[in-house]
Amino acid sequence: MSLKESPESEKRIGIWYYGTKTEGIGGFIKTRPSDFVVREVTAREERDEREERDEREKKDEREKKDEREKREEGKYLILELTKENWDTYGVVREISRRLRVSKNRIGFAGTKDKFAVTTQRISIWGEGIGEREVERVKIKGVSLRKLGRSKKAVHLGDLRGNEFEILVRGVEGGGGEGGGEGEGGGESEIKRKIEATTAEIEAAGGVPNFFGVQRFGLNRPLTHLIGKRLTRGEIKEAVLCYISDIFPDETEDAKQARRLCRLEEKGGEGGLEGLKAGLKKMPAFLRHEKAMLNELVRGGKESLNEADFRSAFSVFPKNLQKLFVHAYQAYLFNLVLSRRKRQGLPFNEALVGDFVCFRSELERAERVTEEKVEAVNRLVKRGRAFVTAPLFGYETEFAGGEAGEIERAVLEEEGCELSDFFIHKFPEMSSKGTRRAVLVPVKVRLCSDGISEDELNPGRKKVRLNFFLPKGSYATVVLREYLKS
Repeated sequence: MSLKESPESEKRIGIWYYGTKTEGIGGFIKTRPSDFVVREVTAREERDEREERDEREKKDEREKKDEREKREEGKYLILELTKENWDTYGVVREISRRLRVSKNRIGFAGTKDKFAVTTQRISIWGEGIGEREVERVKIKGVSLRKLGRSKKAVHLGDLRGNEFEILVRGVEGGGGEGGGEGEGGGESEIKRKIEATTAEIEAAGGVPNFFGVQRFGLNRPLTHLIGKRLTRGEIKEAVLCYISDIFPDETEDAKQARRLCRLEEKGGEGGLEGLKAGLKKMPAFLRHEKAMLNELVRGGKESLNEADFRSAFSVFPKNLQKLFVHAYQAYLFNLVLSRRKRQGLPFNEALVGDFVCFRSELERAERVTEEKVEAVNRLVKRGRAFVTAPLFGYETEFAGGEAGEIERAVLEEEGCELSDFFIHKFPEMSSKGTRRAVLVPVKVRLCSDGISEDELNPGRKKVRLNFFLPKGSYATVVLREYLKS
């Protein structure tokens, strides 16, 4: 059976094929934030978690206890943050504003989906912040629960992964619109498709570890396009791409503002009138675009030069600036995996020339030789080693054999060289490169109430799935194998 091709929207981010060949159940996700539940899994255990109920029954002692904890247990207050329809950076900014502390004092292990209900740990540095201060923070869609205090901030190294519970809506119940086989027959057909996909995933050892669409922008998947321009030193083009490229799902106001920003329509290099008009029209919620435009038009300039565009790009916070180059690396990684899939190379078996990493030493990559390939594959089969592909950087070492040919072909087709990832105009965005697993192991379970009537889509079913993924892997990459829609 030939490979199943991806829809055009996925091909644009480097994902050419599905990992499985089974029939999908169709449907869609994220109708409501509560349809997409994420719970962070970390290795941390705070001192107070097991005693929380007892503490709450002793409110009269709380103030003294808080002071004692601050002195004895550490300067970091550890909280469980549950948020609905908030992105991580946005809610951290709002919490810091309400507590009147710098957002730099708030630590977290990873960013979570916005249109979802997510639970994760955060830390707040400072002896002046205790449970009483936190209880006064009231934000719609946000709850904060004290777990304890610690001498260590919450940071990326704490994260093991995420547990997902996903509701897929609008699933046809069987032989056509409304499930023509009757209620029982429709549900059994859905279950059969799910079981078939699960069996194929288990036989393959997981799904291709693609970067999902969130990495590139949901409504405007262009972060990798901007990253590509940055690696080429094309700062002006990167800025114009961000403020003027138009995508179908944007509001009409946003589309009109972006059209006005296209310099070539207003006289090329010095098209300030178009930028000024675009600034006036740009919706307030597009705050990065407005900040960049303000930077470009301020000061009564008659024309623009590269320094102006560098200054405009610098309105992005440092962490967001790096995300553009990371997105381009992610796009190239997806292309490498797509080519590997097209050429029939295995994902759960190392070939001579492949680089593998080891569960016990994640930072160490080793090239597979003819002499070691059998021993390495025994480790791969036991889950103690895994095949990798590069997140290209200026120190990347190409694999050998067919894998290396694929890596070189991807860069050649993109007109990209490894040295491009040392960005002279923005050295802080440069990347040495690293490697990432080509396959992510996953066990998808149909929940106990797994298939039922979809109250929002009469005549259709809703399906509830549960699974765990290690950090850095995307739930949508797993779900696409089941939906194929």
